[in-house]
Amino acid sequence: MTIHDFIFGAYPYLAGTVFILGSWIRFDREQYTWKADSSQWLSNQGMRLSSNLFHVGILGIFFGHAAGMLLPHSWWQLIATDVQHQYIAIYAGTLFGGMALVGAALLFMRRMTNARVKAVSRLRDNFVILWLLITAFLGLSTIPGSLSHAAAGDVSDMLALAEYVKSIATLSVDPSLIAGVSISYKIHMFFGMTIFLVFPFTRLVHVWSVPLTYLSRAYQVVRVKNVTMN
Repeated sequence: MTIHDFIFGAYPYLAGTVFILGSWIRFDREQYTWKADSSQWLSNQGMRLSSNLFHVGILGIFFGHAAGMLLPHSWWQLIATDVQHQYIAIYAGTLFGGMALVGAALLFMRRMTNARVKAVSRLRDNFVILWLLITAFLGLSTIPGSLSHAAAGDVSDMLALAEYVKSIATLSVDPSLIAGVSISYKIHMFFGMTIFLVFPFTRLVHVWSVPLTYLSRAYQVVRVKNVTMN
């Protein structure tokens, strides 16, 4: 087995297995650590901007990749040509990737320069923010190449990457599908897969507990006792 076959053949399933089983085990055994570990109460300066940029950017990247890579090719052809699809991916990736990059950079700098936050930051906290920052930067570094391909009407890399991701999802991974894809995409993919590998060991586990029920919960009734009304 070559390094290419391991990274793009076995590694996705290794990362995915650790992602699922690791999250399950941590929730079962260490529920007191299952939290976002927000440091906002220590220092609120700049948090609104950096946190919103980071979270909106990450969510946009995640759902954008899912839609672009996993939806059937025939569905995309109903609304756009392949070249238009590539431009949509470029513009969306630039917007959300840029938001995630700036947000992550601000959050990382805050942990490095704010004395109170730095004092309570753990190695894994700094590592995961830095890793997400680098991953976003690597994703944005593919934009010039993608623009060049789109301008030339060449969508071969985009289609190859989409077919490769689908092969992972259908448990029939085929690393040869991306053998000819630019190395910049491959490095970005490796960093992206590694996020799933380290996910269970970081504060990222709070993503599993996203409070979707808040969107539909009933109003809370509050009763106040022994209050004198003026």
